[in-house]
Amino acid sequence: MRAKLALAKLFLAISAIAALVATKAPLAQPADHAADATCAEPVKAGGARPRDYHAILQSCVNDAGARKLATRRMALGGEATLLTVDPASLATSLERARCWRCADTSDAAEADTRFMRALRKPEPDPATPKVLENAGLSHGKGDGVFVTGDLCPSRRPLDRDFLELLASQGPGTPVALAISGLWMVRHADDLDWLKQQAASGALSIAWVNHSYHHPYVKSRPDAQTYLLTPGVNMDAEIFDTEKLMIANGLTPSAFFRFPGRVSDAALMEKLRENHLVALGADSWLALGPRPRPGSIVLVHPNGNEEAGLRIFARLTRQGKMPRPFRSIVEAP
Repeated sequence: MRAKLALAKLFLAISAIAALVATKAPLAQPADHAADATCAEPVKAGGARPRDYHAILQSCVNDAGARKLATRRMALGGEATLLTVDPASLATSLERARCWRCADTSDAAEADTRFMRALRKPEPDPATPKVLENAGLSHGKGDGVFVTGDLCPSRRPLDRDFLELLASQGPGTPVALAISGLWMVRHADDLDWLKQQAASGALSIAWVNHSYHHPYVKSRPDAQTYLLTPGVNMDAEIFDTEKLMIANGLTPSAFFRFPGRVSDAALMEKLRENHLVALGADSWLALGPRPRPGSIVLVHPNGNEEAGLRIFARLTRQGKMPRPFRSIVEAP
């Protein structure tokens, strides 16, 4: 009798557990689907600055088989987030770390990718001066031009007429804007306007790091100013700008433009260590060089250099600006 009673209790217990499992199982499936769906949604900072921000180099794949290189890892809104670059197209994106399977990699392992070729260190040249001017990518491949505008720290308003002229060339006209941290801090309204132009599809903007402080003292030689100013923390100049970009809803590109286009071998090596492509220019319009096919054109729409903007408008109006206008990721 006792044995039968024990068996009956065991049967009831097993039945209860089975019923509980059957009740819970259907609830887990929608949650999994919801998690998968968020992987395709854009990552939004919501105004919060990234925390625990640091450089990495990892090779990552997702369930769809896409492959990217992660160059930064951070906590964003309480979630582990990656800044990634497509090693073939050089396009960057913010991704949820849980949506990717990543493993450490190296420059040598990725040497054959287009991204690593763009970062490749040139062969040593004894004639190379100590202070470098316009080092890095200064001329692009193919026809047309690569339009770039520097937003150095300035108290003057953004030259919106220049951006509107670009937008009038057709939907999604590409432009690379080299943006400094202090410009973002001082120009919230102008930054919002630029984001609206990008969101509307009027412009396709690549956000280039232009350092945070953009130090410059006119009376000093180049070897003692810009980012060669004694005491400059290059990592902070890079990362503080990237973090502010991300907090403002911008995705940092894989490019960095040195203030004044002035650097040296140590700064160039620091840039490569952080997996950023140095962006120069062979047609700084205010200084005279006329653009030719493949030129990286430089103007300053920060209110400080109207001469270059007037030249750009005239050449565009006269049909003397090489076409098409192309995205900076096509230049390397």
